[in-house]
Amino acid sequence: MTTTKQAVPVWHRVMRGAIVTVTLSLVSVMAYAGQCPADKRVADGQGQRPGATEPKGVTDTVRASTDLSKEPAAVAGRLLRLRQLDVQPGGIVPWHSHNNRPAIIYIVAGEIVEYASNCAVPIVHRAGDVTAERNGTSHWWKNEGGSPAVLLSSDLFPVEMKMDPHTM
Repeated sequence: MTTTKQAVPVWHRVMRGAIVTVTLSLVSVMAYAGQCPADKRVADGQGQRPGATEPKGVTDTVRASTDLSKEPAAVAGRLLRLRQLDVQPGGIVPWHSHNNRPAIIYIVAGEIVEYASNCAVPIVHRAGDVTAERNGTSHWWKNEGGSPAVLLSSDLFPVEMKMDPHTM
């Protein structure tokens, strides 16, 4: 018994190549969505300048918090906190630092622009983006769009900050 190898039509090869190219392009875009481009990262303080110091058009709601000193992890002096920030068009989350408060932000809806001290350009965040805020990050955010932006923020809040409602 002999087997005959059938030639793959040219259009199949072209389509496979196109699918691979599009997939790789989308993955590379998604990997950088909502992040400072690698070639625009700068030392803290060399990026975007401080902005407003008071919130404007922002509703900040603490959805839940847990005193980590009372959990098996036993992290003294820290609360694990989940907040929802609703930022109206033109609204501002004021300049603040994450030097003692790491956080992870998930953009639920809308679009918002971040002005970070360690990025030479503004960073656009869209629904579905996630960004980590680490030591060495100071920034402010502005909703420059026409619809509300909704963010979920989870952070390790220092107890000594006493849940100040103005601490973004």
